[in-house]
Amino acid sequence: MEQATGMLSCWGVALGAAVSVPVLLLVAAPYIRRYVAGGECKSPARLEGKVAIVTGANTGIGKETARDLARRGARVIVACRDIAKAEAAASEIRADTGNQQVIVKKLDLADTKSIREFAEKFLAEEKELHILINNAGVMLCPYSKTADGFEMHLGVNHLGHFLLTFLLLERLKQSAPARIVNVSSLAHHGGQIRFHDLHGEKSYNPGLAYCHSKLANVLFTRELARRLQGTKVTANALHPGSVRSELVRHSFVMSWLWKIFSFFLKTPWEGAQTSVYCAVAEELDSVTGQYFSFTPLEQKGPVVPGSLGG
Repeated sequence: MEQATGMLSCWGVALGAAVSVPVLLLVAAPYIRRYVAGGECKSPARLEGKVAIVTGANTGIGKETARDLARRGARVIVACRDIAKAEAAASEIRADTGNQQVIVKKLDLADTKSIREFAEKFLAEEKELHILINNAGVMLCPYSKTADGFEMHLGVNHLGHFLLTFLLLERLKQSAPARIVNVSSLAHHGGQIRFHDLHGEKSYNPGLAYCHSKLANVLFTRELARRLQGTKVTANALHPGSVRSELVRHSFVMSWLWKIFSFFLKTPWEGAQTSVYCAVAEELDSVTGQYFSFTPLEQKGPVVPGSLGG
């Protein structure tokens, strides 16, 4: 009898847990979603007369960043490898914002020839550049190299943007005050600069390769900010958060997990908020060499973990 009573008691506890846990999750869902969403750029800044470049602006964070800048009145250059997708995105942004100054330009960050051609045409056609957002990137690619023989993550995520920034730097200085915004990732904490095997020819792990390239973004920002002191051109890096985007398309497992846990991921609009903040917030006019990340539940602004300098 006592054994039966004990079993019933256990079943009762299990049943209670089975009912109460989903209920608690349902009640907590709005708070969890708010926590995941993070902060929002509250700046009312207008950008009429300003020229901005956003790389990889045909989808995800880049597209939402370009949309926000266009809504603020900027002339936005959508710099992408896939022209058809870029034109579709630009057309959508024009219709949504009423800003017809959303221009598509070909840019393949995996090919230095394409980068140089983009910069040459831009400099010939545009007399000013106020905002450069190095947003495009690849993640978890099978081993491959760029047209110039660089490992794909390092080549696209870092070296391509490094060259693009270098080629446009004088125009940014001439247009000052100007801003350079490098989209990095919290993954940079897992990175190393492997000088003995920069291009993964001795050993290769796609996850680590991504981490290495994101660390390179952060270190690049640190040195760039130091060299630009006194020019009124600032350089800052950021972590956008975990975002529902096409970035994980090269990994079946990650794509599957992204779908299952999509509730716990930022939308592209939410992910773009830190980029937008770094690009437009008035209080950042003279802030440089910093790493930004919107803290969950913090709606007033970003947390700056500290200078990238030593």
